Amino acid sequence: MRARGYAARSAQTPLAPFQFERRTPGARDVHIRIDFCGICHSDIHAARNEWGGTLYPCVPGHEIIGRVVETGKDARRFKEGQRVGVGCFVDSCRVCSHCTAGHENYCEKGVTTTYGSLEADGKTPTFGGYSNLIVVDEHFVLSLPDGLDAAASAPLLCAGITTYAPLREAGVTRGSRVAVMGLGGLGHMAVKLAASFGAEVTVLSHSPRKAEDARRLGAREFVLADRPRALAGLAGRYDAIVDTISARHDISGPLNCLRREGTLILVGASPEPLAVSPFSLIAGHRTILGSLVGGMPQTQEMLDYCGSQGITSDIEMTPPDRINEAYDRACSGDVKYRFVIDCAQF
Repeated sequence: MRARGYAARSAQTPLAPFQFERRTPGARDVHIRIDFCGICHSDIHAARNEWGGTLYPCVPGHEIIGRVVETGKDARRFKEGQRVGVGCFVDSCRVCSHCTAGHENYCEKGVTTTYGSLEADGKTPTFGGYSNLIVVDEHFVLSLPDGLDAAASAPLLCAGITTYAPLREAGVTRGSRVAVMGLGGLGHMAVKLAASFGAEVTVLSHSPRKAEDARRLGAREFVLADRPRALAGLAGRYDAIVDTISARHDISGPLNCLRREGTLILVGASPEPLAVSPFSLIAGHRTILGSLVGGMPQTQEMLDYCGSQGITSDIEMTPPDRINEAYDRACSGDVKYRFVIDCAQF
């Protein structure tokens, strides 16, 4: 099927209109008309090859919301017209220990990402959600709860699950103390979710203009982390700290803000290594937890939870012809807090 979208053709060129082929839906496939797709910072890293290994042309996008157009003869989970989502991956081996436990994101044979991977045939590249349609195996399609705004739900497919999963794993609950480093696309979802779990949330930021937003989103405190000795006054305070910063930065200071057996959750993927003093870990019996989105069961759990709580992302809509402008603004922090593409305009 002929699809329309936007693609980066090299690391140095802006995204531009691109036509390409989607496969004809197979027996277990779902054909989805894409309505909205969030712009994740990972998309920018990939389009600009900042992590290396990008396959060009690259059609980014893994925060996809749309409606079912048709299903294959053996696909029974969804029906025509149903609102659905597609997240960060579209296939896995489904037989390894991780897949069978519902952690397809850690597939031992390698997960097939929504864009930038090769299909099972080893030859066909995957193209993402900056497009008007997509075809996905029903196993990797998610149901969007009634009542949630479709556009504002798109970032839940990455920013939502990326913060929900490790907060649950770290045992954050009512009475927990949680700090969030950085108030961007990931950070604002971490604040909303942790606060909804009943945690006492603090935002650690370098931007004083975000103080009001932090409290509006659910934080009780806002700390300018770059001020002298700002972190020293927080030593041993938090059960968990969610680090959403996607550039090189210090983590030894935040580690010392954790209580004994506290957890530093790394979800902001810095392209450069982060230095850490082992004494910050050893002296407090602390843990650094890395987390890569979530498996299909937990992602559906997250969507259902957000549906029950009315939680969505704070977004700014953008038409396709302004994607490159959105990229530049996202890199400068000029968005509150996630751009979402109106894919009906493709």
